[in-house]
Amino acid sequence: MSRDARWKALLELLVERGRLEVEQAAAELEVSAATIRRDFDQLAEQQMLVRTRGGAVVHGVSYELPLRYKTARHASEKQRIAKAVADLVAPGEAVGLTGGTTTTEVARALALRPDLASGSPALTVVTNALNIAGELAVRPQFKIVLTGGVARPQSYELVGPLADGVLSQITMDVAVLGVVAFDVTHGAAAHDEAEAAINRLMCDRAERVIVAADSSKLGRRAFARICAAESVDTLVTDAAVDEETVRRFTEAGVGVVAV
Repeated sequence: MSRDARWKALLELLVERGRLEVEQAAAELEVSAATIRRDFDQLAEQQMLVRTRGGAVVHGVSYELPLRYKTARHASEKQRIAKAVADLVAPGEAVGLTGGTTTTEVARALALRPDLASGSPALTVVTNALNIAGELAVRPQFKIVLTGGVARPQSYELVGPLADGVLSQITMDVAVLGVVAFDVTHGAAAHDEAEAAINRLMCDRAERVIVAADSSKLGRRAFARICAAESVDTLVTDAAVDEETVRRFTEAGVGVVAV
């Protein structure tokens, strides 16, 4: 197993469990304890975990796994969600995409739609995510509007007043939000307050708002609120969502699409 693959696996396990012991991690990844110790030390130097005696822990409740280290957790669910979200977008519309693994899949699903293969433009995509802009910029039928701002290395998103300046001058038909938490009471949320602020402005500038989130993110809350549940028109999630959660969102005025 390569170092990058080990680091991805270790960080995934840490996010899931909160704590890892050296011997436990070595057994699960089938590598030596010395290798795991070295990995933990190097990841601690990058401030991606906290080293403890005999293991490692995450930084705390606000810990955010950088996008480049996120593996394919809930990958099939995210791809189904992405296709369902893409199907809600009409040709010629202006679409806002926030950063994140699910919205990246939405961008890919839009790029694969046959009816969006041509047009002037077939779609206008507004995003503050560098990776999404990079993937879609090679498609001449898409008009790509990238906000300004300062890049967050964790999510590849541009944030700050420079991004505000662009978004305040445009309007969009639909904003698609990638979130880390979505709850009827606490609304949609992100780990970072600057990221949440940009996402909130994107919502304000859109005619309708779609949250794209797998069921593991529902009923949870995170540090920085993006918007109230009542501000969201549609939630697209996976079929594992329970009936009570669907009922609560529906009563709050949010349409739920489970795929």
